[in-house]
Order: sequence, then structure tokens, then C-alpha cells
Amino acid sequence: MTEIDDAPSAASLPRMKSGSRAGFHFGMLLPGGLVTFVMILFALGLVVFLGFRVNDGSLTGAGFSVGNFITILTDPLYVAVALRSVAIAGLVTIATVVTAYPVAYYLAFHAGRHRSLLLFLVTLPFWTSYLLRVFAWKIVLAYNGVLNSFLTGTGLLSEPSLAFLNTPAAVVVTLAHAYAPFAILPIYVALETMPKSLVEAAADLGAKPFTAFRRVILPFSMPGVLAGALVVFVPTVGDYVTPALVGGPSSTMIGSLIQAQFGKANDWPFGAALAVSVMLMILVLILIVRFADRRFGGRA
Repeated sequence: MTEIDDAPSAASLPRMKSGSRAGFHFGMLLPGGLVTFVMILFALGLVVFLGFRVNDGSLTGAGFSVGNFITILTDPLYVAVALRSVAIAGLVTIATVVTAYPVAYYLAFHAGRHRSLLLFLVTLPFWTSYLLRVFAWKIVLAYNGVLNSFLTGTGLLSEPSLAFLNTPAAVVVTLAHAYAPFAILPIYVALETMPKSLVEAAADLGAKPFTAFRRVILPFSMPGVLAGALVVFVPTVGDYVTPALVGGPSSTMIGSLIQAQFGKANDWPFGAALAVSVMLMILVLILIVRFADRRFGGRA
């Protein structure tokens, strides 16, 4: 009899007592629970707490008031900036998902043995600094940058144009490029897990390629599309680095105002109220999308 046969089976091994098992599970969950509480929930609670304080020049303010939130809701400046932030983030999300879907589709269905290399290239931008990528776009879109040099060199423009940099379009293009991998990967995972027999069955039933894509592939990949859109939309709403570097006054977003309140203005309570307002705005939009997905999903 071999040594493998002599090895005790899993059933013959002594079972862990319920108390020891509970202690083991608690010990495994404790580090993650502490990190979640201290770094996320505590910080979030502190921001909410500061949002209801009155600025008196101190770090935590004095007294409680809803005046910060009333100002945000009634001041046309903050309402306009909030709507602009949602509009820019929405355009970035649409542009990112629309351009990411063909890449994810190719990776899932046509990449073949080159799939690993292409996935590596998709994630390659993560190896560089976010600021470096933003500055690269600033060099491309600048008055004497790459784009203007190309257009003037080919005769399409007689002189460099100021229409590329310091505009909302520059912010959209830069953010769409920066967050493209965040949309490609969830869509690719959704397409990769789809049974290829569904596409073959649609073809056997006489469906043309576009019909099979619209009726089979696209609905199956919608969870990945929604996940990618959410991952792109949430951080871009509050982004302030990109608007500051490649956007102008017409591209000011809510993140820039929050940074200014915590920085130059030294009004932490109002900055916290702005941050809480952004979180609530994002939550409402997510709930609307979730309701729409449940209400109209499956009717394609």
C-alpha cells in the first residue's frame, strides 16, 4: 500500500470545535474590519459631522447648523458647478464606455493567443503616474503642442488654436483616456464569461451578426457595462486635478471647490458639506440607474 493510501482522509481528521471555528473566523475578519471602520466609516462619519458644523476658524468648527447645505442648495454658483460636474462626468462615462466596448469585445472574441499581451497593454497605463498622463495630454493640446503643430504643419490651420486646451472638451478627453482601463476590464469579464454557445444558437436560428449582438451579446454584457460606467462616473464627478491642469474657468468642477475650501479658504465645515452633497448626489443617480435597470431590463 502506498503512502497516499495510508494518508488519513478528510473525514477522519478531527473537526474544529464551534468555538474555535468562530474565533478563527473572527480573527480573519478583524484586520479587514478594523481597516474598514477606521479608514472608511470613521473618516466618512467625520466628514458628515464636519458638514453640520459652523466655521469659526478652528479645525472642527463650533455648534451645529444646516446652513452649509442650505447655501449649497440655494446659491446658483454651487448648483451650476454641481450640474456641470455631473454633465462632464456623464460625457466622460459615455465616451469611455463607447470606446471601451469594442476593445473588450475584441479581447473576448477575437484576440486569440494574443489576449494576454493585449490585456497587459490595457493595464500598462496603470504603471505610470496619473499626473504624468494628465501632463502628457496638456503637452498634446497646448498652444504650441503636438496637435497644433501637426495641424499647422499639414496646412489645416494657418496658426495654432487656443480651442483645444483649457476647455471642457480637454477635460473630457483626458479623463476618458485616464479611466479607459476601468471600463474595459469589467466589460471584458462580462463578455468572457458569456457562453459562446448562445451566439452559435442565435446564428443557427437565422440571426444576423448585428441582431445576435443586439439581442444576445449586448444584454448579457450589460452588468459589465453598468459596472464600468459606475467605476468611471463616481471618481470623475469629484475630480479636481484634471480640471485644474487642462481645464479653464468654464471647466471648474465640484472637486475643485471642495479642494479650495479645505485649502485656501480654510473652511473645513463647508468643504465637508460639499463632499457630503456630492456623495448624496451620486447615491441618488446610482439609485435612479438601478431602478431603471430593474424597471426596463429584459425588454430588449
